[in-house]
Amino acid sequence: MSDAVARLGAVRDKIAEAEQEAKRPAGTVGLVAVSKTFDASEILPVIKAGQRIFGENRVQEAQGKWPSLREAFPDLELRLIGPLQSNKAKEAVALFDVIETVDREKIASELAKEIAKQGKAPRLYVQVNTGLEDQKAGIDPREAVAFVKRCREVHGLEIEGLMCIPPVDENPGPHFALLEKLAREAGVEKLSMGMSSDYEIAIAFGATSVRVGSAIFGSR
Repeated sequence: MSDAVARLGAVRDKIAEAEQEAKRPAGTVGLVAVSKTFDASEILPVIKAGQRIFGENRVQEAQGKWPSLREAFPDLELRLIGPLQSNKAKEAVALFDVIETVDREKIASELAKEIAKQGKAPRLYVQVNTGLEDQKAGIDPREAVAFVKRCREVHGLEIEGLMCIPPVDENPGPHFALLEKLAREAGVEKLSMGMSSDYEIAIAFGATSVRVGSAIFGSR
């Protein structure tokens, strides 16, 4: 058994324990294994251990390793969890099943055009910058509900959920609570929140998926 497979098992156990502690049904929370910077040979054992949902930060990197893996394992789900540039919308729509980082009008517009052209509609999340950090992508939380509405009414996009990355030096709980509140106000059901250091806290606040990289694959 590879180290990554052993760590995957430990993460799965912790998710199950966190679901139980939060009095949520078993299997409520999806695990997104964040495979950015790792190559196909390092990802393969995790796939063979049954992991099916993976997250990548960059379109170009994902294009280099996932087509062959998906050919071998057609039931894989691939999520874009890093910032999307508008000039990569075409490639993102073609490659990803879920795009979690819709955060501005231009991206919404470009995605709508590509979805219409390609006849392929990835599931979409709006990324919210809950900490109002200048260096971080995501829409201002005060504008998030209105932005979800515009995505639907102006661009014709179906928004499935919200995503956030809390500031590293702050208690993540209030950020997760804010995202859950915004999701209720916006009428979306999915919450992508929680990473290697705080996914158990995120589950207590209602996460429907957690994005775990280093706790599975090790340090980069």
